[in-house]
Amino acid sequence: MIRRGAAALAALLLSACAGQIASPVATKAPVAAAPIEVQILAFNDFHGNLETPPPFDIVEPDGSKRQVVSGGAAHLAAALTGLRTGHANTVTVSAGDTIGASPLISANYLDEPTIAAMNLLGLEFNSVGNHEFDRGSDELKRMQSGGCAKYTRRIPCAVEPFAGARFHYLAANVVQADGSTIFPSTGLKRFETPAGPITIGFIGMTLKGTGNLVTPSGVRGLTFQDEAETANALVPKLRAEGADTIVLLIHQGGKLPTFTSGDGCEGLYGEILPILPKLDPAIATVVSGHTHWAYVCRGTPQVGAGRLMTSAGKYGYFVTDLRLNFDPATHRLVAQDAKNIIVGNGDRGEDAGEKVLVGRYAAAVKPLADRVVGKLTAPAPRDERDGESPAADMIADSMLGATRSNAMGGAQIALVNATGVRIGMPAGDIRYGQAFQMMPFGNNLVVMTLTGAQLKTVIEQQYKDVDLAKSSRVAVLAPSAGFTYAYDLARPAMDRIRDMRLNGKPIAPTGRYRIVVNNYLASGGDGLTGFTAGTDVTDKGIVDLDAYVDWIAPGRTPPLPNRTRAIR
Repeated sequence: MIRRGAAALAALLLSACAGQIASPVATKAPVAAAPIEVQILAFNDFHGNLETPPPFDIVEPDGSKRQVVSGGAAHLAAALTGLRTGHANTVTVSAGDTIGASPLISANYLDEPTIAAMNLLGLEFNSVGNHEFDRGSDELKRMQSGGCAKYTRRIPCAVEPFAGARFHYLAANVVQADGSTIFPSTGLKRFETPAGPITIGFIGMTLKGTGNLVTPSGVRGLTFQDEAETANALVPKLRAEGADTIVLLIHQGGKLPTFTSGDGCEGLYGEILPILPKLDPAIATVVSGHTHWAYVCRGTPQVGAGRLMTSAGKYGYFVTDLRLNFDPATHRLVAQDAKNIIVGNGDRGEDAGEKVLVGRYAAAVKPLADRVVGKLTAPAPRDERDGESPAADMIADSMLGATRSNAMGGAQIALVNATGVRIGMPAGDIRYGQAFQMMPFGNNLVVMTLTGAQLKTVIEQQYKDVDLAKSSRVAVLAPSAGFTYAYDLARPAMDRIRDMRLNGKPIAPTGRYRIVVNNYLASGGDGLTGFTAGTDVTDKGIVDLDAYVDWIAPGRTPPLPNRTRAIR
């Protein structure tokens, strides 16, 4: 009996211990699953730079400068390939101006090789920028769809057939006369992950001022709508389509006080800033462009709490490597960051396919690019702030020289927008490739009659938005020899021009003067609507680049930039 009782007691005690071991209190909490990472590789403002651009300076944090050589299609593609390595969820995008204002190797062939280069490097979405419209909307549509239809003076498919873009142009705020957008407004990228699909919604657009930055005739019938209003209206659509987060690809941006390697944001200013506070908070990521500056803005007051905004400079100098992290259970965006990576000049290798493509077009254009077309006795620098300069004045002189005869329009005064004169010229022999870099847009010269009063109005327009409290910079109309004027920026807008003279004689308000400008300005470009009041308009088909080449053929001495003067 005693033995049986002891055994029963032992069994009871073991049963109690077993109950205590199985208690939930003793179990460990489950380990949270790691966030799902999505990589977005972004660039902007490539501008057809198939070959490596000239060196540029970067300001270091200590204020010192270092010179960097970076970019070109083969190096950009290799850098992208390297950055994608090890990332299952990755997408490559651009924030506009992939083409337009391009070097001769691309522009001479209507930027067809640049589209082919973008296909090779794996671009998936590209927002339109203002320069995408340089040759008109029909030619831009050809860039997407391919084919050899001719919409410009240049011959399409001159080297090889053109298949068009395999990536998607996005143009949410570019509306046609029938109310449709010229390209889709949005795009979706879906990633299959072990925790289920993650979907990124992209909105792509250009700046609403694009109509004032390109030849108006090329965008006739198009409306460029407000950026924030357009983007916000698309948020419900993307949410309904399953987007877990929304990325805005916008061809508008800001600048920093100095050009750095692009991972900071201190001192950011520019036209992007008024747009950002108006954006729906659902737009958590902004990839920007247009200004050619590199930066990463992480939730700063200007950008907005929790929002990331980036820009990769220009010409393929940088690639922005963005990382977005999502909760594996809810698929909610929980964190994001970015870094600008210097592409380099071969240190990340070269893509073989891109190298072959670029070599093919370089060989095709070389005889044209190397042809000596004239000589200068001294350098003709441009003004980096787009003011009057020897380079700009020389272009104005060439325009007047080409249209001065009665047969060509009888021009008395030439005016050129200094922003359209892209580089200065060295002394010595000038080759066609250099001349093209200076005047890459291929605008026609248009001669018109303006009264003296109308001429004053349009010259006033270039100064009307200058605020001396913020900046004294003026993007001027550089004049031809014989035409001079003074300006007083302390006076009220539209009353700042003084002492306009032609060959020393005052401009008479009721006098009639023959003025030559490029067709971009003639149709009101840069907001200079005063030119649209011109009468007796003549266009003899003279291209501004051809006028310049003819002008320097016998040899020239660049003019002194003394045709405009500030009174105070």
